[in-house]
Amino acid sequence: MVCIYCGGNTRIINSRLQNRTNITWRRRQCLSCKSIATTLEQIDLTRSLVVNNKSGETCAFIPEKLFLSIYESLKHRPTAITDARHLSNTVISRIINPSNGKIESRVITEITLVVLNRFDKVASAHYNAFH
Repeated sequence: MVCIYCGGNTRIINSRLQNRTNITWRRRQCLSCKSIATTLEQIDLTRSLVVNNKSGETCAFIPEKLFLSIYESLKHRPTAITDARHLSNTVISRIINPSNGKIESRVITEITLVVLNRFDKVASAHYNAFH
């Protein structure tokens, strides 16, 4: 990776995997100017995960679509945006672990219902009504 300050090459001086969010945190140091920067590396789910629809068609997984459906269910809460972001990250981490790159849309719905039910039963009922 190139330095954000001078464009020189960097080396990794510290790295940690964040298990809950599937993000790798890295501290990098420039070989030229010796400046230090932090990066977060995350899987590109739209290119890595394929969803099989109810009709049998396959399409790319779109995390924003999951976020919006959870957000719609949580609109009654004052912290709906923050809650939806955290809950969608939880659902995504549960989707990624057992999958081999393909997942059924009904499995995503089931996992989301379990996560929502533990967090907010009203939101779970709302999500279930639309899915």
